[in-house]
Amino acid sequence: MKVGGRVAAASVDDVRERHAAGDEVVVVHGAGPQITTELKARGLPVRFVGGRRFTDWATLAVVRESLVAVGAGLSDALGPVAVQLVGDEIGLAATAVPELGLVGDPVPSPLPAVEHVLTSGRIPVVTPIALGPLNVNADQAATAVAGSIGADRIVFVSDVPGVYLEGAVLPVINADRVSELLERGTFEGGIVPKLMAAVQAARAGLTAEIGETAVVA
Repeated sequence: MKVGGRVAAASVDDVRERHAAGDEVVVVHGAGPQITTELKARGLPVRFVGGRRFTDWATLAVVRESLVAVGAGLSDALGPVAVQLVGDEIGLAATAVPELGLVGDPVPSPLPAVEHVLTSGRIPVVTPIALGPLNVNADQAATAVAGSIGADRIVFVSDVPGVYLEGAVLPVINADRVSELLERGTFEGGIVPKLMAAVQAARAGLTAEIGETAVVA
């Protein structure tokens, strides 16, 4: 489950329910609103390129601090069953994207710490900072983590009910159609990396859901 920073606290019950039902649940969280608020409070620029945050060293320090705080809060809310794991401390790898500064595209990599927590019957809460360190999009990090551990399903939880097209939430959309619409510039902002991550997951054989919308290969 990837939970956005805006809905992290509200997602606790959903995570607990899935875990109680017997699912092995891994949580990857974001912290977008918290990062932006803190950058503004410190008088640092807030800049996005294609829905992704341009990151220099000063920004990266805020990104890490905010993400770790959100992950700690989410873990505390879930209780003793949760274990926070910070990505660059457990081997989350990424390919650098120099045009965005200290940013990377996360890739599947061995994550024995995640496997260990799952084996113990607990819930890994992964804070998405990649080796480098590099700032990575949490949606894409979730797909990379899912690929790393051989997950069956990935669910993107945010403050929107699903993928909107022509004023309606789609129940299902094909990955090729998503790619076509992205190339046309139909979508913009934070939904773009979420859709890209869902497409990647669907094409890798996972069941991928953005709210009420299934993305299928």
